[in-house]
Amino acid sequence: MLRRAFIFIYGVASYAVFFATFLYAIGFIGNFLVPRTIDGLPQVGLTEALLIDLGLLLLFALQHSVMARPAFKRVLTRFIPESAERSTYVLASSVLLIALFYFWQPLGGSIWNVTDPTARGVLYGLYAFGWVLLLYVTFLINHFDLFGLRQVWLELVDRPYTDIGFRMPALYRLVRHPLYVGWIVIFWATPSMTLTHLVFAIATTGYILVAIQFEEHDLEEQLGADYREYKRRVPMLVPFTKRAQAPALPARQPR
Repeated sequence: MLRRAFIFIYGVASYAVFFATFLYAIGFIGNFLVPRTIDGLPQVGLTEALLIDLGLLLLFALQHSVMARPAFKRVLTRFIPESAERSTYVLASSVLLIALFYFWQPLGGSIWNVTDPTARGVLYGLYAFGWVLLLYVTFLINHFDLFGLRQVWLELVDRPYTDIGFRMPALYRLVRHPLYVGWIVIFWATPSMTLTHLVFAIATTGYILVAIQFEEHDLEEQLGADYREYKRRVPMLVPFTKRAQAPALPARQPR
């Protein structure tokens, strides 16, 4: 019982770190309320700052992708309980995001600056919409399973974990990756696009496009012809760009 309780506390603590990081990210990318944001006065030279920022983004991308691969999870669960695997992934992602917030170096420069109050309001509204969409989609695909809480709870009450199975959430009939749509909106919806923000947006969007390929490869391995048909019928990120919509299929937890 003590072991199960420890795993549960670990899972809850990991989720708490994630949630605090999630809230900080809203201010970090949006440039408000938090002490360190994506923009600001450059502290080091342009080349050094660019290398630091790209290194931080690359480190996060590698962790996010490598730890999501089935082969890595099989190795990891030789050393930690299976019920703690997802919480460990969430905690590692959060720690690397915290490092990114702390070590991030503004580059300076301005790409665009929207001054019209209405247009600025629309862009801030899109930014807020991206975060709401992101959170909404996590609940569509089971928020508590996605962030490891369901796994550690089942461990605590000594019940076996069961896969959440096939899901039929509405947004997954429009695009295959609505969670990533939310992230892309967040990255690009800003009235003041600096060089720093542009580098961040390009790098993170590029990572998403690459990550989708790995994720969909895993899905095809898991679901076979059903997922290939789903890909054929439902667009990846932009809704209504294919003639037909797919029958309902499961929404897989994005990593």
